[in-house]
Amino acid sequence: MAQASGAGDPALGAAVFKKCQSCHQVGDRAKNRVGPQLNDIIGRTAGGLAGAKYSKSMIQAGQDGLVWTEETLDRFLESPKSLVAKTRMSYRGIKDPDDRANLIAYLRAFSKGSTPAQNVPETGQETGQGAGIQLDPAVLAIVGDAEYGEYLSSECLTCHQSSGSNDGIPGITAWPTEDFVIAMHAYKQKVRDHPVMQMMAGRLSDEEIAALASYFNGLE
Repeated sequence: MAQASGAGDPALGAAVFKKCQSCHQVGDRAKNRVGPQLNDIIGRTAGGLAGAKYSKSMIQAGQDGLVWTEETLDRFLESPKSLVAKTRMSYRGIKDPDDRANLIAYLRAFSKGSTPAQNVPETGQETGQGAGIQLDPAVLAIVGDAEYGEYLSSECLTCHQSSGSNDGIPGITAWPTEDFVIAMHAYKQKVRDHPVMQMMAGRLSDEEIAALASYFNGLE
């Protein structure tokens, strides 16, 4: 594998992190979402952050001694499944070694003993405040009916797998409900680019989106 070169530029890494922020957050307000928050990632045991949801493979990798160093992060970011074969992370990897180096430098700025470099933005935002979409709090507050969501889910499951497998298509099993709702409204408002998802989300009411979010959140 190619290795990330040099110390990296955290400011450039902040731009690379935009590829990660649909699942991960970093910075003062960072929370666990689809993936764990990434503060203090360097030196952390894989699968070891309290409150985060991990695949059994990631937990086992940590028990077998995998610790996130700059070297292991570089290998994982280049090809996640080559390091942890059954990771839930559906991203296929960052092939450019300079992009990986910059991203690692950005994450390093939020790890123990470090302070963020000047002019490096915190890109991990509070749910509902990201990239071009603002939702009425009343929409986020809708409590979805999981049974109705199961009824509606058949169309989703023609592509996504209820097992959580992400072979070619991101898994949506166990997604936090707010993340699911925001993603669907982002497609509905055409903030996210995907014609099929835009069409499908456009057919759904706020209550139907909430119901689907509740159903998929409850799947293991």
